[in-house]
Amino acid sequence: MPPLLWRDFTSSIRAVVIWLLWIVPVAVAAGSASALFLRALDAATAARFDHPWLLYLLPVAGLLMGLAYHRWGASAEAGNNLIFDQIHEAGDGVPRRMAPMILLATVLTHLCGGSAGREGTAVQMGGSIASAFGRLFRFDAVRMRLLLMIGVASGFGAVFGTPLAGAVFALEVLLIGRMRYEALIPCLLGSLIADWTCQAWGAHHSAYAITSLTTSSGHVDLLLLGKVIVIGAAAGLASALFSEVTHLLQAGWKRWIPWAPMRPFLGGIAVIGLVGIAGTREYLGLGVWSADPGDLTIANLLAAPSGEPFAWAWKILFTAVTLSAGFKGGEVTPLFFIGAALGNALATVLGAPVDLCAALGFVAIFAGATHTPLASTLMGIELFGVEQAGYLAMACVVAFLCSGHSGIYLSQRLEKGKYPGATILPGSTLRQIRGDRQEAFRRRFAALFRSGTEPDDNGEGRGE
Repeated sequence: MPPLLWRDFTSSIRAVVIWLLWIVPVAVAAGSASALFLRALDAATAARFDHPWLLYLLPVAGLLMGLAYHRWGASAEAGNNLIFDQIHEAGDGVPRRMAPMILLATVLTHLCGGSAGREGTAVQMGGSIASAFGRLFRFDAVRMRLLLMIGVASGFGAVFGTPLAGAVFALEVLLIGRMRYEALIPCLLGSLIADWTCQAWGAHHSAYAITSLTTSSGHVDLLLLGKVIVIGAAAGLASALFSEVTHLLQAGWKRWIPWAPMRPFLGGIAVIGLVGIAGTREYLGLGVWSADPGDLTIANLLAAPSGEPFAWAWKILFTAVTLSAGFKGGEVTPLFFIGAALGNALATVLGAPVDLCAALGFVAIFAGATHTPLASTLMGIELFGVEQAGYLAMACVVAFLCSGHSGIYLSQRLEKGKYPGATILPGSTLRQIRGDRQEAFRRRFAALFRSGTEPDDNGEGRGE
């Protein structure tokens, strides 16, 4: 082997060995934490089914949670957005207390019936563990950013049992329009090791399949592809609706309830009220399984027509109220339910297979809400199989485009706008873009009433 190639080869081997010294302890710890979390979550959900009266303790659980974060977790309150901010610009770091606080708060949320997810918990635990490891060994800012990305990949890959999607998610979610490929191998190794560790502890993940349709490699049904595009567009719009409703409610809570611990207390009362209005408890919790086989769950939505065309809208409302008030968990698993319910409803209208449509909605709404079409496609392949990869990818890309610049993670940054001609300053966060959009709307609305005429393009009213 020529000396130059040998030098490159040995340098690569040395880099991988060094990476493994960082990755293994972080990934094993994140995988173990995810296994503990999944077991605790199953126990809490089972207890809620066995003791329905626990729902009426949701306001008390919210108050206790709010008090705990108000007293000890002010910096941890930002959740996933804090981790993303620390990766973009190193600051004070991710607090060590984030991992135990988010685990306990999420389990308490699900024990009492809050409609929340689990990815936020896993990502925050992985980020907190990675940050603690980096501070212990005095990592510089560059290595700390990489370690935090490994923590994100490890937590996500382990909690869903999708290590490929976990690795790509950590690369794709940070900056819309650009991926940091130098972190691909560390994130992939971390996600794989965390998933293996989680499974070694006996944690199990839900198994899904698309059985009604088989497609040979390279063959695409153009009529079905058109229906896939419709589902992807609907999922993208639904993801934007979910994001905006959640952010608007959160702003409302902060505006009208200045004392933070009171928000989840009142939010718990609101969730109980929604149960009374909806007349069912099927929209509580994760929506992954239920003690009643006939309840709406993700598995049932994938199996047959639900007969509930607006189940997706109810789940949006339950989840937005829960999370905006300050309960903990995450958005992604409820989004899976919302997307599957939306796909299930559209299958009847479009005359397409229910399991395929529900699966497309499942992954496409995730792509729209998180702006991660590649990770979402990989998740679809890992969960549902490679046979429908083309349809899964099309739905995810369409949802990504149709969701606009709305998303669940306001600290996400854009390298460039999604559409030609979009005037977005590179590096802008979704929070800034959303604020600019609201300000522009307020200017145009004020100009309309001030002048009594239609506003012009720059938001100023045109005189008579």
